[in-house]
Amino acid sequence: MKRRDWLRSSLGLAPALVASRVWAGEPQGARLLMVFLRGGYDSLSLLVPRESRFYREVRPNIALPVPDPAAATDLHLDADWTLHPALTDTVLPLYRRGQALFLPFSGIHNLSRSHFETQDAIEMGQAPEGPRNYASGFLNRLAAQIGAGQPIAFTEQLPLVLRGEQPVATVSVRAPARPVDARQRELVSAMYRDTPLAREVAEGFAVREQAARDLAGEMAQAGRQAVSARGFELEARRVARLMRDRHALGFIDVGGWDTHVGQGAATGALASRFEELGRGLAAFAGGMGPLWEHTLVVVLSEFGRTVRENGNRGTDHGHGTVYWLLGGAARGGRVAGEQVRLERQTLFQDRDCPVLNEYRAVLGGVFQRLYGLNTARLERVFPGATPAELGLV
Repeated sequence: MKRRDWLRSSLGLAPALVASRVWAGEPQGARLLMVFLRGGYDSLSLLVPRESRFYREVRPNIALPVPDPAAATDLHLDADWTLHPALTDTVLPLYRRGQALFLPFSGIHNLSRSHFETQDAIEMGQAPEGPRNYASGFLNRLAAQIGAGQPIAFTEQLPLVLRGEQPVATVSVRAPARPVDARQRELVSAMYRDTPLAREVAEGFAVREQAARDLAGEMAQAGRQAVSARGFELEARRVARLMRDRHALGFIDVGGWDTHVGQGAATGALASRFEELGRGLAAFAGGMGPLWEHTLVVVLSEFGRTVRENGNRGTDHGHGTVYWLLGGAARGGRVAGEQVRLERQTLFQDRDCPVLNEYRAVLGGVFQRLYGLNTARLERVFPGATPAELGLV
């Protein structure tokens, strides 16, 4: 094992330990947070087709009803789509303020329907016909092009999407880093003194200790509010605290979306996940303060799920899904992108929502507008992709 790799995995300090460049003040410009819903969530429960009889025929137990137009809260987003009621108090107000939009029929053209293979393909963001480089993720390549300071992964381990040449901080907000014991720090530092890695080690310790200090006060306050002391909401508040003060580009993943059994409809397992996610996104928006106006949150998943429910009142691995864009940087208040009416004849392989908005084209267009990337710089992020001009930001 190489010395650098050993350092990253030793003493229980990595990957947060080696971050190679300590925060150097508040980054300027836009903030970008990517939220990856691992497990392939059911996007036809998030955005419900208003007028599709077919949708309700093939989902006799889990189809969401069309909301009553006379209800106190109007869940209709436009003439075609209705939002899941679990997001009434969190994401819907952002949509009404023009700070959230949805992009149905989005995804990757990978057809494996394997969680891991599809997640990897998305996170690498490489040309589908070329060789795969598992040491290069598209967010790391983006960070190299925008030069907006050190990106950060709010995960236990460095995710594939942030692997690459750019130094990345990794801090788990599920179990925030504790300050490193002084003796332990001295022992590790002594090992690398007068070596090329000495600076990396020192700055890595500083990243970890700064994160612990930044989160300590927030954790003490949250302990008085039981409702925000669990799940994604608390994590999102911590993410906002670190991104607001230190980082311009971040990544976090949220699991639990593989609903093969007992998915539920307006209530149930999936509704609870949506409610938790919505609370977290709203908490992040509030935590960013005035910087929310310059923030973009991209929510995506590896794929959608089957249009038809299965025999266990759940859904199986599908194809097209819905991407979300939130924040003051988003041109929200709409359902955007290329769309089709949900009918049997429009299904992909007679089972799934099709992919009409390819993810590299979508994100390429977003990054181009958000950061002013020219063609050559965008090519380094998504080789061979043509950015989609959807006006999402």
